[in-house]
Amino acid sequence: MMQIVPLPALSDNYIWLLRQGNQAIVVDPGEAAVVMNYLAAQALNLNAIWLTHAHYDHTDGVAALKQHYPQCQVAGWSEWPEVNRAVNEGSEFEVFGQQVAVWHIPGHTADHLAYVLTDSAGQQRVFCGDTLFSAGCGRVFPGTMAQMFASLQRLNSLPENTLFYPAHEYTAANLKFAQAVEPDNPAIRQAVLQTATLPTLPVSLAHEREINPFLRTSQPPVIASVVQKGLSEQQSTEPLAVFTYLREWRNRF
Repeated sequence: MMQIVPLPALSDNYIWLLRQGNQAIVVDPGEAAVVMNYLAAQALNLNAIWLTHAHYDHTDGVAALKQHYPQCQVAGWSEWPEVNRAVNEGSEFEVFGQQVAVWHIPGHTADHLAYVLTDSAGQQRVFCGDTLFSAGCGRVFPGTMAQMFASLQRLNSLPENTLFYPAHEYTAANLKFAQAVEPDNPAIRQAVLQTATLPTLPVSLAHEREINPFLRTSQPPVIASVVQKGLSEQQSTEPLAVFTYLREWRNRF
């Protein structure tokens, strides 16, 4: 049976490792040593690396891992360094008995990818990089607010029991912002209590729908909060405008 292991790396990254038998796959290895130490300790062979985007804290370990495990495939956009298995929107394959679909979810970057796994029972797991965090979402860099909003809406269309595996442990900081947006939300207060135990990930979509302001742009308390902060009443009827105001507020928070 496939297992998914979080490998803490750098200051707040998680390198997600999928393993079955003596085979392993890693997602966004920003650091090689932590991966190689785990593989050696567990007598695992590295089959593949999946990249969600090309920021250094997700890719810096790729070259060393590829050198140490020359047979491993590196999946991502063909233009990214070290990639030898080009994937993009619509790419599909199977690993460890899981069906994998690649989604293009731009916003944090214009070429951001997600890997959506579906097992034989229909349970879905998403390696979403820096697009969706627990109680938050990624900053918008070369992408656009409209792209990020659309990508989050797409992720939010999955079944509520879908599990998300973001690439950073940002939950506690994100919940402080979520409380500023919705100070009377009991689900957020409860989630804060749960951040004492790490990792706080993965998280279910059902949970995020209760606590994540970026998935709650149509909720009256969220709308009221951004209007109070300065968004016009007219703009508050437009979910993209609410999202954009929230993301800019979060940037300054």
